[in-house]
Amino acid sequence: MVDQFVGTWKMSLSENFDEYMRAIGVGMASRQVGNVIKPKFIVSVAEGVISMKTQSTFKSTEIKFKLDEEFEERTADDRVTKVGSAGCIDPSLHTRKGTQCSKYRICPGCTPNGLLYFLQTCTAGDVVAVRTYEREA
Repeated sequence: MVDQFVGTWKMSLSENFDEYMRAIGVGMASRQVGNVIKPKFIVSVAEGVISMKTQSTFKSTEIKFKLDEEFEERTADDRVTKVGSAGCIDPSLHTRKGTQCSKYRICPGCTPNGLLYFLQTCTAGDVVAVRTYEREA
């Protein structure tokens, strides 16, 4: 199941991300940059370990994990958090446990015409942001 999502994905839509960053305590300068960049999302698998890289001209991050195992993540805003993986790719729900608690879900989907995409849903309190990634051509 994971193999069909291996590859490079580009962000095509971002909704309410500034409000999410504000809710988790990201400063104004970083929020301004975070709102204009369009990161790539790169998924790979090697020996049962899933790698998810987010790359941009501002900052790049990578997480590596096995399905159904808790792991440590350094977030783009430099928080170190524990992440609970619940079948991460299909669907995933990560709860970041740290000074600012938030949840995000990276969920694959398929449009009516068969195109694959990822939805990244970020939640902090009652603030929800959604970012859509489509396969890079």
